[in-house]
Formats: sequence, C-alpha cells, structure tokens
Amino acid sequence: MTLEFITIPPQNQQTPTHQIIMLHGWGANADDLASLVPYLDLPNYLFIFPNAPFPYPYSPVGRAWYDLSTENMYQGLPESREILTQWILSLEKSTGVALSQTILSGFSQGGAMTLDVGLQLPVAGLVSMSGYLHDRIAVRYQAPTLIMHGIHDRVVPLQAAVKARETIKALGVVVEYHEFDAEHQINMEMLRILRNFILNTLPLS
Repeated sequence: MTLEFITIPPQNQQTPTHQIIMLHGWGANADDLASLVPYLDLPNYLFIFPNAPFPYPYSPVGRAWYDLSTENMYQGLPESREILTQWILSLEKSTGVALSQTILSGFSQGGAMTLDVGLQLPVAGLVSMSGYLHDRIAVRYQAPTLIMHGIHDRVVPLQAAVKARETIKALGVVVEYHEFDAEHQINMEMLRILRNFILNTLPLS
C-alpha cells in the first residue's frame, strides 16, 4: 500500500534539491496543510503532503493515521508506521531528493507520526506542531527537532509537548521548543518560526 499525496513544486522550475514533507492531523487531509505554503514564502523548496492511509469515521473527506476513538485507541498505528516509512523511503527515487535534504513535519496526529517515524530515518530535521509522543519511542537518528505548541490547547494538552521535549532530549536529540498563546492550531507566529527552522536546517546552496 502506498499513499496518495499532493506536491507543490519549486517555483524556480529547476529540479528540486530540498523537500519538506507535512503530515496532517486526525480527520483532516493533504489539502489542510497545503494551504499554508504561500504563507511560508519558501518558493524554491519542494513540498509534499500525503493523505493518511485510513478513512476518518466522521467525515467522507477526512483521513486518519490511526484510530483515536476510546474503544480502538491507536488501532492501525503499526500499519501506518510501516506504510509511511516505506513511502518516505520511496520518495528519493521519485523526487530525486535525498533524505538528508528532507524535513519531515506534522500537525497533531501528524506531529506524533513525525516523531515516531522521523527519529528512525536520516532526515535533515523534524517538526512537531501541536503533537505528542507515542508510548514507546526509539531514536535511531538524532535529527534536530522543532516542537511548537499552544498553551491553551484542549485537544493535545501542553504537557504532551513538554514530555516530548524532555524525552527525546534525554535520548540525545537537539530540540528547539516554543510555546504560544494559542489553542490547537497553527498561527502566523508558528509559521514564521517554522520558516526560520527550515532555512537554518536545510539552507539552499
């Protein structure tokens, strides 16, 4: 099984050399984060937005990385982890961009998948926005990681971000951490910090 995805190519019409993967949250889809690209003002990067593999039970257009309902909590996570990992590994052949020139990022459930899968891959950097850690986490590659979270988040409490920061820092990962006067959302200040992280971590030559 592979993933459907949206790509936004570099505006310079050249073969891409750097790419940003962005994973949507539970119940959203690839279009959700793709709409943010104009605000990032990074015209010479390739952006890729996959749809999660599973249907969202409450909307015909929503997708899920795994089940978050109380009765089926985390059902589908092992399958989703394997599908996402293999899909990311396949991108180098299809886009020509190495993992070392790739930043993996995500919002909410997509942020959790970013930390889960990304710490196993030799990517340039990781970004978790309003995300969290799964119960078991391992670090194979110590990519610099940006964690951002709203202090008023009632969907994923702020403590989840604090736990993620402390857990992966203890495993040797360099973490940049920011809190915002925000709820469960991506605001313009977050996008500004995300843009700076991308430019500093994955500069264009």
